[in-house]
Amino acid sequence: MSVVPGLALRPATRADLPAVLALLADEDDVVDPATVMVTRAHERAFAAIDADPRNEMLVLLEEVDDRGEGGTVVGCLQATYIPGLGKGGAERALIEAVRIRADRRGGGLGRTLMEHAIERAHARGCALVQLTSDKRREDAHRFYTGLGFARSHEGFKLVLQAR
Repeated sequence: MSVVPGLALRPATRADLPAVLALLADEDDVVDPATVMVTRAHERAFAAIDADPRNEMLVLLEEVDDRGEGGTVVGCLQATYIPGLGKGGAERALIEAVRIRADRRGGGLGRTLMEHAIERAHARGCALVQLTSDKRREDAHRFYTGLGFARSHEGFKLVLQAR
């Protein structure tokens, strides 16, 4: 779907996987998607996301044509829609893996990406959108606060070791 002239937001395709992995590989530098190794684990994970109606990997493309086609992946995020009994039984959207290519930050692409993801959640009937952000990413925290997110909970993670 066209976002603004020259930009498009759409669900990722398998062909976008190297570009998405390049965005996730390094937050501070631009990684060439051609140098990224796509493993079987990545393939399986992408196939699972793609097949699940409660998950979507979205990509933001720049330099698209008038039909919203072509272009370069400059941003991504994953949205997972979680059913719950709270909030009157409404779904909530969990947004993760938000990235804008390092050389394209500061020009509003992140805001565009997040606003459209929030609108998608709203259109789906979600009662809230939630996310977590590494405590060290103070710039990201200011960004999310500027979008209207509130620091409402303390998050915890437990890394599981392979067996």
